[in-house]
Amino acid sequence: MGAGHAHQLYRHGDSLPHRLQPHCKLVAVLAFVLVVVSTPREAMWAFALYAALLAAVAALARIPAGLLLKRLAIEIPFVAFALLMPFVVPGEQTEVLGVQLSVPGLWGAWNVLAKGTLGVAASVLLAATTELRALILGLQRLKLPPLLVQIASFMIRYGDVITDEMRRMSIARRSRGFEASGVRHWGVLAKSAGALFIRSYERGERVHLAMVSRGYTGSMPVIDDVSATRAQWAYAAVLPCAALPICLLGWTL
Repeated sequence: MGAGHAHQLYRHGDSLPHRLQPHCKLVAVLAFVLVVVSTPREAMWAFALYAALLAAVAALARIPAGLLLKRLAIEIPFVAFALLMPFVVPGEQTEVLGVQLSVPGLWGAWNVLAKGTLGVAASVLLAATTELRALILGLQRLKLPPLLVQIASFMIRYGDVITDEMRRMSIARRSRGFEASGVRHWGVLAKSAGALFIRSYERGERVHLAMVSRGYTGSMPVIDDVSATRAQWAYAAVLPCAALPICLLGWTL
């Protein structure tokens, strides 16, 4: 339980963003996102400057642009939602390429895309420069409710285990000549999902019994509890502090 493990989201490195304490980075990313969300949507130039700040962090952390763009694909459902807004939001209409679109819908779509993309990009950079185990320790350091921290910890540790179980079940089906190719195979997939749930539940019970037998009383011990130095807090504060004047200018200009 105490052993850390590298996750595919993490990109090993020895840059300044990698060396910062995780709770410093968590606070910095949260503050940056709050500044971005507080920026008026009409200040388009401000969002370009925010993107430049994140690009500078990515360059400092040696995160390739292709990797960052690839991981931004996680926001595609939000992009699809934003693209519908100009067609469904009522209000003043304008013509774009011969299509009537809602002006409030266009502004709403831009607001969702700009702020959502920047928030996701900041989160991707955080995950790429911080091991998941270190993020959990950072949450503990920030005094989040222990129950929430434990739930997140178990989800991270055993998410890959359940994924491997699902992969083995898929291999077993294919080795028996099964290929899901239509609606008539949904029954088999549903039974597989039920079997996966039962196996996961039973595995969870065995893990809990193993933890209790080793002295687990409802809380996990805090290990590697290293305090951040003033210099680390100062380095982490550069990103939100650089974004704050941009936000203020966005409201005044």
